[in-house]
Amino acid sequence: MKNEGAEHRLGSYLRARRELVSPAQAGLPPGGGNRRVPGLRREEVALLAGISPDYYLRLERGRDGNPSPQVLESLARVLRLDDVERTYLLGLTAARPRAPRRKRPEQVPARVHELLAHLSIPAFVEGRAFDVLASNPMAVALSPRLRPGQNRLRSLFLDAEEQAFQQDWEKAAASFIAALRTTIGDDTDNPRFVELVGELALSSQRFRTLWARHDVRNLDGGTVTVHHPVVGELRLHRDKLPVDDVILAIYYPDKDSDSDEKLHLLAALSPASPPAQHTPGP
Repeated sequence: MKNEGAEHRLGSYLRARRELVSPAQAGLPPGGGNRRVPGLRREEVALLAGISPDYYLRLERGRDGNPSPQVLESLARVLRLDDVERTYLLGLTAARPRAPRRKRPEQVPARVHELLAHLSIPAFVEGRAFDVLASNPMAVALSPRLRPGQNRLRSLFLDAEEQAFQQDWEKAAASFIAALRTTIGDDTDNPRFVELVGELALSSQRFRTLWARHDVRNLDGGTVTVHHPVVGELRLHRDKLPVDDVILAIYYPDKDSDSDEKLHLLAALSPASPPAQHTPGP
């Protein structure tokens, strides 16, 4: 991932989303065998959005990075963007000033280490690039890829055990990439993001394919099903809680459920140890 200007990022996003909308979804005839491009043509997007084809072409080619909010709203409607995607699109314009960022390592507050020590359910702390910064013994018992120093996205694409761990690996992979794009925003020159995206783009064809879609999503709460090699299938709820500059993630089952019993068994089988900690360098 290289440092991209606002115009280039806007054009790349519009092109990627245009290719994902079918003529039928836009209320247009399919065009038969004459259609040579996936999704909508540029002129079709322009027509449906009420702008000139020439102006839309300039947007996609990065020649105009400051369209009006009204134009962006029209494009969001045509491209069938949801609220998260629409907000992301509006944030790609050059008119939005970029706030200065402090270059400092991500730190886990001392009180969060204390909290991890008292939690009997899997819990860990992650940074903006899904680096695991701290975790408790139950998190490591659930998955050794949740040890501090691991990267969750890297494990998801490059570790066969993590892929087997996920019941729906394809959905998890797509969700994590979309969440990373949302997190990056216009911070495209952040060395950690550049390093991570570059490594995964070189190592994983599936990552390259999903990254090119320009999906954006918030990876917040939800329910996941995983396959633990010892206790079997676990259905767990996931919550992510922002704490200062980091995220506290916790996994927990429904009370008195089969997964609750399995998690208690996993705790009994796991050696007691203090929460693992990791303080990354600058």
